[in-house]
Amino acid sequence: MSEMRVESLRRVRDHLADAVDRADRDGEPTVITRHGKEVAAVVPIGLLGRYQEFAEQETVRIVRERMDGSEPGIPLEQVMAETMERPD
Repeated sequence: MSEMRVESLRRVRDHLADAVDRADRDGEPTVITRHGKEVAAVVPIGLLGRYQEFAEQETVRIVRERMDGSEPGIPLEQVMAETMERPD
């Protein structure tokens, strides 16, 4: 995967249409930083949908894995935390 464009919040705010056009037209995400820290992104809507679908599938997989095991139940909050911690 190629290097993602990273821009400051100020730059994105001043040129939001450019970031949206890159996402929509080119499929190129823009990572937004605030004080040098990555805080958000402008991404193609299809990519967001795929991410959400993946997260849901991963959650269902973990729940099924835990239900099939012999260990006592795990709180949903822990399952969600484990899902979010797993690498892509």
